[in-house]
Amino acid sequence: MFRSEDVPAQERFDRWRTLLDQSRSSEVTSCYAADFRAECRRLELGPTTVLAMSCAPARYRRSTRMVQYSDAEQYHLSLLLDGEMRIDHAGQTQVFRPGDWHLVDNARPYDLRLADDGRGGVVRGVGLDLPKALLPIPSHQVHRLLGRRLPGHEGTGALLTEYVLGVERQAGGLRPVDAPRLGTVVLDLLSTWIAQLLETEAAVPPEARHSAKMESIMAFIRRNLHDPSLTPPAIAAAHHISLSYLHRIFRQHTRGESVAAWIRRQRLEGTLRDLADPALRDTPIHLIGTRWGLTRASDFTRAFRTAYGLSPRAFRIQAFSTCRSPATRP
Repeated sequence: MFRSEDVPAQERFDRWRTLLDQSRSSEVTSCYAADFRAECRRLELGPTTVLAMSCAPARYRRSTRMVQYSDAEQYHLSLLLDGEMRIDHAGQTQVFRPGDWHLVDNARPYDLRLADDGRGGVVRGVGLDLPKALLPIPSHQVHRLLGRRLPGHEGTGALLTEYVLGVERQAGGLRPVDAPRLGTVVLDLLSTWIAQLLETEAAVPPEARHSAKMESIMAFIRRNLHDPSLTPPAIAAAHHISLSYLHRIFRQHTRGESVAAWIRRQRLEGTLRDLADPALRDTPIHLIGTRWGLTRASDFTRAFRTAYGLSPRAFRIQAFSTCRSPATRP
């Protein structure tokens, strides 16, 4: 983790440039170099790296000479979250706005400019670095996507967006042993998405396609946990697969947990969080159950007690009594 506020103002910009040179060399200039603001969190997920970044407006130019003297066997994929940027790369000139992804080949020069709003507001984004050899699609085909605006609001692109942002948000609670598995899912989603954009799905190994399908199913379930009619047959129908196939890939992915059990666990974990949320302390317990698809109060109470050893009411009382400081307790 790098934070410019941890560095003396006169050293911040140089430290930022040095940090970026660790992944790819580029010439960096900025009107805000005298007191540069930036943050970067770097997550190593096996051979794939996730970079969550925010920085003041700047310009990043990677010349042909820089390409020759640095690692060019990588792709870099970026998602813009806040601000605006423009990139010249591989014969393309595009303007990007929040929700847009773009793909860069480190073997080619680029000129990237982060828009300046005149007030020095930061631009935020998340990037992925991965070796070209890991992408099961020939580079001459991937070339068609370089420098283009790739929408992250729909289909597998939306799944990739949701997954990468989720990994970044939960970074503090992740263990080193989780990294390879998380990196594999990122790579499977990315490979499937790029293959879909290029209409070359056959190039992606079946395991990667199955993994992407599973992430799609799980994302669908999470979005619909509030719906009491969310059942395995409904999920299978929504994804145009057989019920037996749904059960099979689910057990493979969850190491034996059934679809219904996973749905129940996600719902109960949602109620657990809500019952301990001070902002919801006046919300009736049965309404919390209902908002997570547990519409029958008796069933909700029974399932909650089985999972956590307490009734929802007892858990809520315990959660709030624990949160109160000794000085405020009666």
